[in-house]
Amino acid sequence: MLPVAVDAMGGDKAPGDIVAGAAEAARDLGIPVVLVGPPDLVGDTQGLDLVPCTEVIAMEEEGARAVRRKKDSSLVRCAELVRDGAASAMFSAGNTGATVASALLRMGRLRGVNRPAIATPIPVPGTTPTVLLDAGANAEVQAPWLVQFAQMGTAFARARYGIEAPRAGLLNIGEEPTKGTELQKTAFGLLAGAPGIRFIGNIEGRDLLSDRVDVAVTDGFTGNVALKTLEGGLTFLRDAVFGAMMSSDEAIKASEVLMPLLVPLAEELDPDSHGGAMALGLQGVCIIGHGSSSPRAVVNALKVARDMVEGDLVGRVAAAVSVQGPAPRVE
Repeated sequence: MLPVAVDAMGGDKAPGDIVAGAAEAARDLGIPVVLVGPPDLVGDTQGLDLVPCTEVIAMEEEGARAVRRKKDSSLVRCAELVRDGAASAMFSAGNTGATVASALLRMGRLRGVNRPAIATPIPVPGTTPTVLLDAGANAEVQAPWLVQFAQMGTAFARARYGIEAPRAGLLNIGEEPTKGTELQKTAFGLLAGAPGIRFIGNIEGRDLLSDRVDVAVTDGFTGNVALKTLEGGLTFLRDAVFGAMMSSDEAIKASEVLMPLLVPLAEELDPDSHGGAMALGLQGVCIIGHGSSSPRAVVNALKVARDMVEGDLVGRVAAAVSVQGPAPRVE
């Protein structure tokens, strides 16, 4: 396997935690890794090879504009390594928009794909995660694109979680086919007749954390709002529960019984456990980490990158989209 190109400067804790996680993945799991970043900023590579560059795209920069302007940035160089066959995949915990833009502009889209989409796993205790897409790449979409998102998400759920026939649902404000805007109504009809998709109809926000659906499809604006709302809600609930358990001597004593039961649940809900999101529809594997990714999150992301390369995710997505043929192109 060719190495995974890691943006050493991407993320709130870069380069320290990013390099530490990459080194751990290489050392303990045998995953080949190459770091990318300015040598003077990266510092100690912990024995990993470093592809040098001179620029870094900051978290607050506008993605596509930054990619076009900073051609020697760590993100752009990561995407070019994949494009040129020097790396098998890329990973960054940095600017999400710039990560997708660099992968799109350097790797290119798969034939027939109108827009790439960000697929984010939402942990569901006791079962496989719900794959939510689009989680932020496309604020505005057209109905045929949602069909492609369902096809790509289905291929991803099969490859990553081994689900034989993933259930795909359209995120909406109600279960009835007549609910929603014209976009949702049109998409419902297209999804109901699309090949290669096990469409179960409309789903609601409450279904994202349930075992009702495997692939939740929506536009990037709605998906990102839903994702951030869930993240905030789960973080609040976790902090409130553990805060209450430490609030008094009696609570601490009671927590001795509850803690062994709650810690595994907290671990399962922790985003660091799930390896980040993935940009689908590209001619290469692109993993997007959370901005606050820890070394453990980096290790898990690189495991996903390895598995998706070995499982030919790109080929599976290409085959899934080609079942229907190209959707109407809109520039």
